[in-house]
Amino acid sequence: MISLNLPAVDFKLKKADGKVWIFDVIRKKFVVLTPEEWVRQHFTHYLISNLSYPRSLIKVEGGLSFNTLPKRSDIVVFDREGKPWMVIECKSPEVKVDQQAVLQASVYNATLKATYVTLTNGLIHFCAQINWQEGTSRLLDSLPAYK
Repeated sequence: MISLNLPAVDFKLKKADGKVWIFDVIRKKFVVLTPEEWVRQHFTHYLISNLSYPRSLIKVEGGLSFNTLPKRSDIVVFDREGKPWMVIECKSPEVKVDQQAVLQASVYNATLKATYVTLTNGLIHFCAQINWQEGTSRLLDSLPAYK
């Protein structure tokens, strides 16, 4: 896997069934290592280790429904009351963080109503703050501290 624009992590890896697997500290199990999973695992560790986001309030690969269609969000961070606080859409490093990625994250957030939406491909990261009452959003310079 390629180096990302995130701090290095000493992951638990294993080989089985002709595939490489990586241990997910949130789901507490090994998952198949894909380029998108590489980004998701790095970003999750970044949230926990570098930004002190509570591990217990992070959900990976969570199910949700949009217009009765089942969807899966990459990472959702909850506030201390259990409400979605940040939605994070992870892409493979080869995938551009473009308008299509923004639309996908926005669709997920239309259901979740989180205050923050973050997009990353491991190399480029964007975070926007959503004001649901005013119907506005603004791009942030960095991820917010967890309160």
